[in-house]
Amino acid sequence: MSCEKMETRILAYVDGRLKESERAEMEKHLVGCSACGLRVNEFRAVAGLLDELPVIEPSGAFNARVRALVAAETQKRSGWLAWFTPSPRVAFVASMLLLATVWMGSMQRPAPPIDAQDLPVVESSDYDVISSFAPLSDLSQAPDDDSNDSDNGQQQQQPQQM
Repeated sequence: MSCEKMETRILAYVDGRLKESERAEMEKHLVGCSACGLRVNEFRAVAGLLDELPVIEPSGAFNARVRALVAAETQKRSGWLAWFTPSPRVAFVASMLLLATVWMGSMQRPAPPIDAQDLPVVESSDYDVISSFAPLSDLSQAPDDDSNDSDNGQQQQQPQQM
């Protein structure tokens, strides 16, 4: 067995939780490797010191207090109002997105350049429709419908006044 495998199984070996075949393989490795043997002895010493410490028994109400705290914690998180309370991470990400949006929106982008082949079309006076209103002068004036409506309304009111 390699020392790397030994490292992962030392605690189980000291506690006596290894299978018989694994334990025999560990002991075989420990005979030839003094570094791993020292490590096992250190773990046994720590385990012995821990066994000497007095066992602290919790009070009778300890279990009830822990259960009450756990029950109170789950009630706080399971309410429908908990969905509306933002976490600090969500607030940070939202503020960074807002900041990036404002920054990107405030940047002025230059107008795209006009291709050399499109310049004659843009500079041509044939396409300047706004400079010449000659086609609009030929249109005849349409009669004003509002003026006829106001005359009819006055004529209808006159017979009523008599």
